[in-house]
Amino acid sequence: MSRKPELKGRAARLAQLFPTGRGQAARTPFVLLVVLLLGGGLIGLLVLNSALSEGAFKLDDLQQETKNLTDEEQALQRDVDAYSAPEALQRRARELGMVPGGDPAFLNPDGTVRGVPSPASVARVPLVLAPEALTASRPRATSTSIPATTPTPGR
Repeated sequence: MSRKPELKGRAARLAQLFPTGRGQAARTPFVLLVVLLLGGGLIGLLVLNSALSEGAFKLDDLQQETKNLTDEEQALQRDVDAYSAPEALQRRARELGMVPGGDPAFLNPDGTVRGVPSPASVARVPLVLAPEALTASRPRATSTSIPATTPTPGR
């Protein structure tokens, strides 16, 4: 019998070291911490997913805008090329009353003139014919219709 009271005293001391009512209370903050961490992680993932989706929509909009601007740039480049074509330049020059220039003369480094300059005149045949000039009546190609002028070296 002497052992039973000793076991009872030992159980009482163990009960004092590990209180049963307090064990339930110590577990509650841990569970709340885990639930808060999981909830915060899920909310963080939701925010991250929303930000990525918004970025994808912005990227799609910017790609569409880039495509539209590239198309516009190409159309403008075609317009520039059409306006700067020799035929278009010649047609616009004629509309402004300009005539083709004559043969040029060049100055040598020693100051001598090379070539014989000729004045600009309306009667000369242009080097580049406008499309409307091609459809009009063409002059006959004879040996006297186009004067042959070549610059003479040393003059």
